[in-house]
Amino acid sequence: MRRAWSVGRRASSAARGARRIGGMMLAGMLLSAFAPRSTPNAPRSAPTARMTIARLQYDGGGDWYANPSSLPNLLAAIHERTSLDVDKVEARVRIMDDKLWDYPFLHVTGHGNIRLSDDEVVRLREYLTRGGFLHVSDNYGIDSSFRREIKRVFPDRELVDVPLSHPIYHIVYDFPKGLPKIHEHDGKPARGFGIFIGDRLAVFYDWSCDLGNGWEDYEVYHDPPALHEAALRMGVNLFVYAVTSRPVP
Repeated sequence: MRRAWSVGRRASSAARGARRIGGMMLAGMLLSAFAPRSTPNAPRSAPTARMTIARLQYDGGGDWYANPSSLPNLLAAIHERTSLDVDKVEARVRIMDDKLWDYPFLHVTGHGNIRLSDDEVVRLREYLTRGGFLHVSDNYGIDSSFRREIKRVFPDRELVDVPLSHPIYHIVYDFPKGLPKIHEHDGKPARGFGIFIGDRLAVFYDWSCDLGNGWEDYEVYHDPPALHEAALRMGVNLFVYAVTSRPVP
């Protein structure tokens, strides 16, 4: 067990180099990239002291609050493994909240239905086209409603397989075969779907993978340490890509 942990937590020299590069990029970007945008449709609000991940609270009956230990564990990993000064406490936000603009990374999970209002559809589209990033983790039950609602957000864009050459799989840790398979679901292979706006990946959907479950405390699912580590590494990649790919105003 101890050996599995030591192997799982040892980043390659390439990964360490990517972290240093990411830190250099971020040093010049963060002050401008995360400042609230002074546009008529994006209300200005006080910037957050530190970056964090915002869990999206949605209507429709699904358990948006699922996997309570997942985001704190991921944020701790980001804090320990990168130069990003992230808060270890997740935020919780609704799409229509003014503070939505403070968060570069929205996380969605759950086992049931998602339903967005017409105003929320418009606001989420605006958030994503202005540089926000949406990560949806298929927690076995969310698939059909998520696909329905994201089609309302982007009726002219399709969820497509994110190429294995994309930086999301390599920016800090290397995943040459794509997403790690965390939980079985129906036994289908894990797939990473995305929606691109220009060259930027704005939506990432981990399907038949369950990264959120992989981030949870060991006591929840008793996943092997190497699997937990793989999930955290992929989560670090997601966050670093999200904050370094934002357009700089």
